[in-house]
Amino acid sequence: MSRNPFKEPETPEPDHIGSGSIEHRAMSLARREHTAPAARGFITEALTQWQRTERIDDIRLCASELATNALLHGASEDGLVLVRIELHDALLRLEVHDSGDGTPTMREPQATADDGRGLLLISAEITPALGDVP
Repeated sequence: MSRNPFKEPETPEPDHIGSGSIEHRAMSLARREHTAPAARGFITEALTQWQRTERIDDIRLCASELATNALLHGASEDGLVLVRIELHDALLRLEVHDSGDGTPTMREPQATADDGRGLLLISAEITPALGDVP
């Protein structure tokens, strides 16, 4: 039986977020091999509905990397992965939460390694996140 190991986080109110409208969506996914593709589909659907597809490939890649990390390193066997996306004017926030109690750490992968670059990829600055589209 799956349980929900976490409470959905509240929307933050940092100083740099304008007073414009806030859109948000969240989806809990069971820990399965199709979790990363489901996360990408969820992101695509939300951004398409919000008509904010300018950086959709980059955002989908980040969602996929975060969901994969949650599967491999965080979520317990019967745990869930929460994918959350928020849009504050032109600022986009993507979160992936798992049921693990550890903290992700970036590592230096070997040049020939097939893995170990996920956190490096998502930490790369993507500016502007959604461009200057109104």
